[in-house]
Amino acid sequence: MILSRRKFVHIAAGATALTSLPGIAHAADYPTRPIHLLVGFPAGSGPDIIARIAGHWLSTRLGRDIIVDDRPGAGGNIATELAAKAAPDGYNLLLAVSANAINATLYGHLNFDFAHDFVGAGLIAMTPFVVVANPNFEAKNLSELIALAKSKPAGAINMATSGVGSGSHISGELLQMMTGIKLTHVPYRANYVPDLLAGQIMLAVSPLPQVLEFIKQGKLRGLGVTTPARSQMLPDVPAIGEVVKGYDASGWFGVVAPKGTPADIIARLNTEISAGVNDPDTKKRLVGVGAEPRAMSSADFNKFIAGEIEKFGKVIKFANIKPL
Repeated sequence: MILSRRKFVHIAAGATALTSLPGIAHAADYPTRPIHLLVGFPAGSGPDIIARIAGHWLSTRLGRDIIVDDRPGAGGNIATELAAKAAPDGYNLLLAVSANAINATLYGHLNFDFAHDFVGAGLIAMTPFVVVANPNFEAKNLSELIALAKSKPAGAINMATSGVGSGSHISGELLQMMTGIKLTHVPYRANYVPDLLAGQIMLAVSPLPQVLEFIKQGKLRGLGVTTPARSQMLPDVPAIGEVVKGYDASGWFGVVAPKGTPADIIARLNTEISAGVNDPDTKKRLVGVGAEPRAMSSADFNKFIAGEIEKFGKVIKFANIKPL
C-alpha cells in the first residue's frame, strides 16, 4: 500500500498523539484512565458495532471508559498502523478482524507487521459467511454445486462477493482451491442481494447476517456456512466442512495490543474479555448482530492469528489476488 504524503502525515500525527499519553501502566493498578479501542472501519459497520458491545462490558468490568475510536480507510490498515505505533501500555488497543490476517499478505508494503507487532488479548466472536443461491439455481446443495461446476466450462458459474480481498471473496477462493472448481468472481462495491434475489446473479458468498432473513423466508437458499460447525443462527444449513473436509473460513473479531504490552495487563484483559463473552446478556447482543461468541486464551488467540495469516496467504497467492 502506497500512502500519499498527506495521509502519511495524518497517520504519523495520530500515532504521536496516542504514544504521547502519560506513562507506562503497572498491572497492579491498571487501568487508571480511559482506554482507546481503535477500529479500522466506519461507524455503524460490523467491527464498530462489535467494538461498542465489547467496550460496554469492558468498561463495566474494568471501571474505566472504553473510547471506541473509528479510523476507517485502506481496508483497516490505517487504524492498524496507528495501533502498532502506539505505546504498549494497555491503553491503546485494536479491534482486530479477519481482514487484518488477509491484509498481511494482500498488501505488499505495509509499515507494520500484523503477525509480529501485536499480541492477542482475546477473541470475541466468529462470524460465518454463507454460500447462498437464488432458489432457481440448478444446484440445491453444496455437493451439487461442486459437481455442477466441474461439469461446466471453467468459470461458467458466477460468484458474487463483497469485493476483491474481502472475507467473502477469500472464503469463496478457498472453496475453489480445496475442491478444484473454478467460478467467475463478481466483486460488488454496493449491495449484491437485490441482484441475487432477482436472479441476475445465481450464487454469492455473503456475510450471514446480510442474507439470514431471506434464507429463513425461502427467498434464497443457503448451501453451506463457512464455520467448522453449523451456525446456531442457521442450524439447517450444513457447514461446508461437512462436504469439504478441513474447510474453515470464518470471519472473526478480537482485541489485540501493541507488542511489548506487559504480560500481566494482557492477562487481565483476557480475563475480562472472556468473562464478557461468556455473559448471557452479552452473548444475546452478539448473536443479535450475527456474531457467534467465542472466548480464547491469549496464547491460543496468538496461534489462531498466525494460522489465519498462513491460511489466507496461501489462498491469496493461489488465486493471485491483488488489491484494487
